[in-house]
Amino acid sequence: MTAFAPDSLVLNRKLPLWYQVSQSLRASILGRTPDASLRLPTEEQLAEHYGVSVLTMRQALKELEQEGLITRHRRRGTFIEPGAQRGAPVRLLGSVDAIVAQQSGERTTVLGHERGPVPGELSEYFPGAQEVVTYRRLRRDGTTGEPTNWAENALLPELAGAVDVADLERWPMTKVLRDVVGVRISRITDTVEARLADPATAELLEVPLLSPILHYTGVTYDEDGRVVDVARIRYRGDRFSFTVTVDAH
Repeated sequence: MTAFAPDSLVLNRKLPLWYQVSQSLRASILGRTPDASLRLPTEEQLAEHYGVSVLTMRQALKELEQEGLITRHRRRGTFIEPGAQRGAPVRLLGSVDAIVAQQSGERTTVLGHERGPVPGELSEYFPGAQEVVTYRRLRRDGTTGEPTNWAENALLPELAGAVDVADLERWPMTKVLRDVVGVRISRITDTVEARLADPATAELLEVPLLSPILHYTGVTYDEDGRVVDVARIRYRGDRFSFTVTVDAH
């Protein structure tokens, strides 16, 4: 049986290597195709793939095992749990792969996309731009089908022209921009605040009007410091919590 092939990863030496590897492998697992193999490569093969030590790889696998995403069998190997799904807590530790992993593993429906004037609340991110292309997507729990969050992504038209809408039903926008369009992402700035569900959010997430939600804004910059994507995601307040870890080194 051919082993599951994880995505590639560019390591950030300022962050814990095991964490980056676990996030990247998690995103690969949750975003895999239905016909993908459930068998993972060996620890040694994965360590070589990610460019880390076997000890680091073991720590990353232990993290995924504790979350119930994989099971490890002595002499048989490591396998993806077929029904594995991510739990509600969101942990952001400063890597692009952490963002990708958080947004993977749910059923995504593209509600539509349109080109129009830059919204007033986004004008500070797109100075000089006249228009943006906005993509709207609804995500559902991969097992229950329950709506969990809905997102709007605003992109400059020259980048949107290279985005295949079909890719957005499989992958997060961050992954599409980085791995498909070829944008060299330098950083993502995140803001999370508590809000009340407006009529559109209440309808899409199937929650009462004015119920609490978590409103996430993620601003993605390329290596030239230009904003390439502004994501606004509304999470159901009864399904998610956010934890941010700050690296002191």
